[in-house]
Amino acid sequence: MLQSLHIENMAVIRRIDVDFSEGFTVITGETGAGKSVMIDSLKLLLGAKAEKELIRHGESEAEVSALFCISSPALISSLDALGVSPDEEGCLAMSRRIREDGKSVSRINGKTVSLALLRDAMQYLLHIHGQDDTSFLKQAGSELQILDAAAHNEAEKAEYLSLYRRLTEARRTVERLTMDASEKARTMELLRYQIDDIEAVSPEAGEEDRLFDEKIKLKNIEKIAKQTTFAYRALRGAEKGNACYILDRAAAALRAVEGVVADAGTLADTLEEHLSDIEDIAERVKDLTDFEGDDPSLALDRVEERMADIAALTRKYGGSEAAVLAFLAEAREKLAALEAMEEDHSKAQSEYERLYGETLAAAERLSETRHRAAEGIQAEIAEMLHALDMPNAVFRVDLTRRVGNTPFNENGYEDACFMITVNKGEPFVSVSKCASGGETSRIMLAIKSVIARHDGMPTLIFDEVDSGVSGKTSRKIGYTFKKSALGTQILCITHSAQIASLADEHLLVSKGEKEGRTETCVRSLTYEERVEELARILGGIHVTESQRMAARDMLSGTEV
Repeated sequence: MLQSLHIENMAVIRRIDVDFSEGFTVITGETGAGKSVMIDSLKLLLGAKAEKELIRHGESEAEVSALFCISSPALISSLDALGVSPDEEGCLAMSRRIREDGKSVSRINGKTVSLALLRDAMQYLLHIHGQDDTSFLKQAGSELQILDAAAHNEAEKAEYLSLYRRLTEARRTVERLTMDASEKARTMELLRYQIDDIEAVSPEAGEEDRLFDEKIKLKNIEKIAKQTTFAYRALRGAEKGNACYILDRAAAALRAVEGVVADAGTLADTLEEHLSDIEDIAERVKDLTDFEGDDPSLALDRVEERMADIAALTRKYGGSEAAVLAFLAEAREKLAALEAMEEDHSKAQSEYERLYGETLAAAERLSETRHRAAEGIQAEIAEMLHALDMPNAVFRVDLTRRVGNTPFNENGYEDACFMITVNKGEPFVSVSKCASGGETSRIMLAIKSVIARHDGMPTLIFDEVDSGVSGKTSRKIGYTFKKSALGTQILCITHSAQIASLADEHLLVSKGEKEGRTETCVRSLTYEERVEELARILGGIHVTESQRMAARDMLSGTEV
């Protein structure tokens, strides 16, 4: 339950500390006294946007903190799953401080936490229901969430959600591996053509440069033959007078006088070394002269044809042999991947189908829990609506299974819609589309009260849900609050004396002037103070003794 609330520098509230008791508590006060500020402050703990306009004029920051006392093992277990634990006394202190720049700091038991964690923890501790609070029913999956709270199907939901996420990933894998059959065939045909086109020529890295050199040689073959032949004859080929013959004769002549002429032997050695080098050069020149193979003109045609084939490939697949060869390697990889895709796709499809069957079975088990819960709450909500002056109301939960190949989402394979008819002979309509404000308030009150019994919500706050209803109906709403408060702490902000008179505790919100500034204060009323406040609500500007008597009758339960 909510044990205490502290608000500081929030709009007209400079500082207030309010203690709450178990059971049914009402909060009253004149319009503008600060009741809505209290609600807005609690909404900040529930994760509402931190508007800088909420900060009291002249202050740089504001703070709200609430102390909750927790004893329910189920609630403690739910909080433990979030990593949030009460202290040794079973208390949780939740706070949020906001600044002018819109930033805020959230804390749980004094430890700084993310706003998301504060919001997730608060959803187990407190719920605020306003007079027009049907907008949440328009949010996708909201009615299923309410139904699940009544069904207590946490295990079934967890099992389903795990399978659903695996199924989603499996579907993505299948989609990634799936390609339109005609597109796949066209792609594979093109790749095979490109591979065959390149392999038919089979270029080699650097081949184009080698062919260019060979082409130059073939074009100048006659000139090369003439000059190299002359060079060879001059070096060694002529019978006499060639360079090798002359050097050999000169070296022999020096050997003949080696014993009588100084250095003759050394000079002979040098000539013989040069002779060996010239002989090597002559052989290399001879190799340049020799042309092996076909007729040079035929060889030139063959080289030019090869160069043309390679040039055609480079124009289509890149600017060089290296680029063409890289293209060929990539094309082979793509073709191999497409050929292997069929096998991978088959495996992925089999896995998807297996998970689909398991997910379907889990969704059916989850649906069974919801149908059982729907049967129970339909009767409970209808009974409560009858007690709230809607004797002909019939409440129904429609569970509609989705159709199509992918009927699943995170909430299962079905949608829920709360339907109601309030008058005999009238068709059922969605609760979220009810036209009458008074009827909507009572319907939502009935739904929230019944669900509170099932989901163990420790504290419910109703903000002026009696708007648009008559005094008699307001009284019945008050009795509903009083009955619900036997298992759940109920706080109600109201302008109805019929409701306020039934509370276990009555808090008054008022404002006054202090040091030239308007300030809000909250205090618990005594019996006589309650009489005066109820009389004020009944009478308006001037309170009469008859109104005080009516207030006493309400407090005693003897009103007419």
